[in-house]
Amino acid sequence: MENLADEWALRRLVLLYARAVDRNDPDLFVSLFLEDTVLEGPGFHVAGLEEIRGVPGSLAQKFHGTMHCVFNQTVTITGDTAQGETYCIAYHGIRGKDGRPMTLDWAIRYQDRFARRGPEWRIAYRRLVVEWTRTSPVELLPAD
Repeated sequence: MENLADEWALRRLVLLYARAVDRNDPDLFVSLFLEDTVLEGPGFHVAGLEEIRGVPGSLAQKFHGTMHCVFNQTVTITGDTAQGETYCIAYHGIRGKDGRPMTLDWAIRYQDRFARRGPEWRIAYRRLVVEWTRTSPVELLPAD
């Protein structure tokens, strides 16, 4: 049963990552990582909590909004460390050349290392692997 609790804690960690990015919440985002964490992917490398704190705001400036949909996750837990892979589709709101609203969609595999500090799991390393991208027009609905 302990392993299931750890697996759920790791799943919740990656779900909170998605929420923190999508809601531009740097306090939540930085709370998910260890002090010396590295986060890297195509065209970026950030290290340490100060740089990591800036990630949600950087994405909010670059895109009109994001929505990360988290799917499969597999983890291998060894004591207070774990390795895992999580699938995700990340939708990024952009404007086309003609000004029309579009999404830039990334099919992602996150390759992670996790570490437990006391009762809490944290991300120790995260690598974003983009399998493919797609750009599509979208219709924006009026705000309520």
